[in-house]
Amino acid sequence: MAAVLTREFSLKNKFIISLFTVFGFLVRGASDDVRAVSVSAMEGDSVTLHTDVKTNQQERIRWFFNDIRIAYINRDLRKICTDVQCNDSDERFRDRLKLDHQTGSLTIINITNTDSGEYKLLMLNSYSISEKIFSITVHDHHAAVVKRKSVKEGESVTLDTRIAKTQNDTVMWYFNDILIAEITGDQSKICRDDQCDERFRDRLKLDHQTGSLTITNITNTDSGLYKLKIISRRNRYSTSSIKSFTVSVTDSGPSSAAETGICVAVAVALFVLLGAAFGVIYHRRSSIEDEGSPRDRRRPQHRAATNKGHLSVLNNSASSFHPLPESESEPELNNRMLS
Repeated sequence: MAAVLTREFSLKNKFIISLFTVFGFLVRGASDDVRAVSVSAMEGDSVTLHTDVKTNQQERIRWFFNDIRIAYINRDLRKICTDVQCNDSDERFRDRLKLDHQTGSLTIINITNTDSGEYKLLMLNSYSISEKIFSITVHDHHAAVVKRKSVKEGESVTLDTRIAKTQNDTVMWYFNDILIAEITGDQSKICRDDQCDERFRDRLKLDHQTGSLTITNITNTDSGLYKLKIISRRNRYSTSSIKSFTVSVTDSGPSSAAETGICVAVAVALFVLLGAAFGVIYHRRSSIEDEGSPRDRRRPQHRAATNKGHLSVLNNSASSFHPLPESESEPELNNRMLS
C-alpha cells in the first residue's frame, strides 16, 4: 500500500512540475522575445536546422512550419508530417524532410522558394520547455545548370567552386558518384579507395582556400560528371549545396613540337623544290645559249648560198669574156667597135 501511495505521490509531483513548467513557458513566451535565427539558402540546396542537443527517451520534440506541425519525436516514437495540412493539403514537404533520431535536427532536402518562412522547434521534457525559431529565406538559383568543360588530352582543367571556403565548410568532390577528394576543416583527403587512386594517381590537386579541384595531365577516361558538395556549418544551422560539371576530353592532336617539326619539314621541302626548279631553268637557258636560236642557225646556210650565187655570177662573167686576137691592132679594134 505504501508503495502505491509513493508512486501516486511521485506522479502527482511530476504532473505539478510539468504544469509549472508549461505555465512558466507560456509566461516567458509572452514576455520574452525569442530571437529568430536567419537562414539564407539557394534554391536546390539542403538545409539542416540543428537542435544542439542529444535526445533521450524522456524528451518530446516538435517542429512547426508557419505554425503547422510537420515533424515530431515522442519519446521513442518518430514520425514526419503527421498533420492533415502537411500530408493532404499541398504536400509541400513530401519525401523532402529528414529527422535525426539522435539529435532531433530537421533537414529540408532540395529546398524551394515555397519553403521560405518561419520554422519553430519545441523541446519538452519533464523539467523544461525550450524553443528555437529559424527564419528561412530561399533565393533563386540561376546557375543551377550543369557547367560544361572541354579540354584537350594532356592538358589541365580546374573546376572552380567560386566561393571563399571557411574553416567550418566541408567540401566533397565526386566523379560519377564516387568520392575522389574531400576537405574537412584544415584536413584534406584525395582518393580514399584503390579504384580512385589508380585512375587519378597523383593528378588531383585541391585548393584549400576555395576548394577548387584541378585535374592535371587529363586523359579520355577522365571524361564524365563531376559533382561538388559544399556543407557550410553555421551556429545553429547548416546548408548543403551541390554543383555539377561535365568534363569532355578530346584528342590532343599534334603537339606544338610536332607542329614545329611539320612546319620546318614543309619549309625545307619548298626550298628544295624551288632550288630544283631554279636549276632546271638555269640549265635550259644555258643549253639554248650554247646552241643558239633557230634564226642564228639559218644564217650560215644563207651566207653559204649567197656566196655560192656570187661565185656563179663571177664564173658566168668570166666565161663570157673573150680575149682579143693577138693579130688585131688597136686601130682595127676601134673600127670594129664603131661598126
